[in-house]
Amino acid sequence: MKALIFAAGLGERMRPLTDHTPKPLLAVAGVPLIEWHLQRLAALDIADVVVNTSWLATQFPEKLGDGSRWNLRLHYLYEGPVPLETGGGMHNALPLLGDAPFLAVNGDIWSDFDFADLPREPKGNAHLVMVDNPLQHPRGDFILEADGLLHDNGEQARLTFAGIGIYRPQLLQNWQTVIGDADGSTETPPRFKLAPLLRAAMANNAISGQHHRGRWTDVGTPERLQQLESQLL
Repeated sequence: MKALIFAAGLGERMRPLTDHTPKPLLAVAGVPLIEWHLQRLAALDIADVVVNTSWLATQFPEKLGDGSRWNLRLHYLYEGPVPLETGGGMHNALPLLGDAPFLAVNGDIWSDFDFADLPREPKGNAHLVMVDNPLQHPRGDFILEADGLLHDNGEQARLTFAGIGIYRPQLLQNWQTVIGDADGSTETPPRFKLAPLLRAAMANNAISGQHHRGRWTDVGTPERLQQLESQLL
């Protein structure tokens, strides 16, 4: 299995910390956020990791090297000055990820979730990790049914997508049909969000999930970074 780390965000909500450092390279407890992921990926015996980049892209190879210190092979994929969003970034990385299911994780989260708890083969087109809704996102994202399927429609309580999942490349096969003429979709490479593709697949019962009840933080603001730092220390 290969992996993709989303690291191309501009980190605008994290300024001024991200004026000179990409958000995934900000340290918590002395370790860059992205390195926490690399350690867990290495423990899973994943060898190849694609890191998509945009803002201050040259800092990633400068700080992380080729990945050999974790027994990984890092492949940096520069998206240009404007990130391709999650869907476009994943689509752009497919030639490096291959035809098999791959793990993808947001570079700006921290969690004690064990990647080994993910299925190697999702039942449908993707399997997502869900967490309890944080204060900044009280309404959540998707409904996790008792049978393990995720849905977007219904009156049940929702959970928040943790930014961790296993995906099949087939999820993106008909992306143009779902995305339509949204901004960025006609560019080369295309720029589009992943959420519409997930919702379309959920309508066909093709997305499964699991509830992680452990620790998880979306490190979206300097305050949340400081809170996480205090917790870990």
